[in-house]
Amino acid sequence: MSVVEELIRKEEDGSISFGNYKLEEKTKVDDFEYQGDIYKVKTFKEITKLERNGSLVYESVPGTAVERFHVSGNEISFDVLGYEDTQVTLELEADNQYKVFINDINVGKIKTNLGGKIVLNIEFNGNNKAHVRVIEVK
Repeated sequence: MSVVEELIRKEEDGSISFGNYKLEEKTKVDDFEYQGDIYKVKTFKEITKLERNGSLVYESVPGTAVERFHVSGNEISFDVLGYEDTQVTLELEADNQYKVFINDINVGKIKTNLGGKIVLNIEFNGNNKAHVRVIEVK
């Protein structure tokens, strides 16, 4: 897994990949169309941010590269690559509960705030890659 040189791209499996934490200066792509929505990505070593139709989807501090970001029904899954432990913010449905798995380990349930955001702390443990799944609890 490596950085996304074109900053955002569609994958053959229907997911998207985005982000380049190796950039020294903030770089962005506006108006990337995917499945009828308009995406915007801003990325560099300090932050990676993905917006859909003007609303936050994903943000990491420091910057990351994300592969196979996929949303289906009540689940979001993606692989994240970074150069150091990272804080990831996802915007989901407000005032809802989600079960979170990082590298197939259940790290517990998290309730979104009124803005629909949850914050995940990703520890790479020398691997620099983690697989994340977030599943809505019904």
